[in-house]
Amino acid sequence: MRIVLFEPEIPPNTGNIARLCAATETPLHLIEPLGFKVDDKHLKRAGLDYWPHVNVTIHPDFEDFITQINPPRLVLASTKASTSHHRFEFQADDAIVLGPETRGLPVDLMDKYSDHVRIPIWGKVRSLNLSTAAGILLYEALRQTDLIID
Repeated sequence: MRIVLFEPEIPPNTGNIARLCAATETPLHLIEPLGFKVDDKHLKRAGLDYWPHVNVTIHPDFEDFITQINPPRLVLASTKASTSHHRFEFQADDAIVLGPETRGLPVDLMDKYSDHVRIPIWGKVRSLNLSTAAGILLYEALRQTDLIID
């Protein structure tokens, strides 16, 4: 299992997701361009002192991520996906891909890969916070694949 942030924009969200990845020993991949510098104080503050425990890789672009990691399956998160996260069948080697906070994943990427998942929202908000969404998706994937360690 791994989390992939495609062109993340907000440092505290990425820091919170890094902390999530440290807590679950899940590799984190950041796809450039980033909306911040990796030494950003807000990024570090959100990740607290857990950064040494995060297996993080920064890729110059999505193609580099695919070439270097060659994940067996990409699961793209989108508010426009038809399958809810609790009905989706995650696999232990999935790479969960989340898009930038202000625009989501690009259409060409969504068209290229067929496994899409959404988190149901029945209120009047457009989407959840990126770090909240990452946590929901990752823990559901870990639960389904029996990778949660008690």
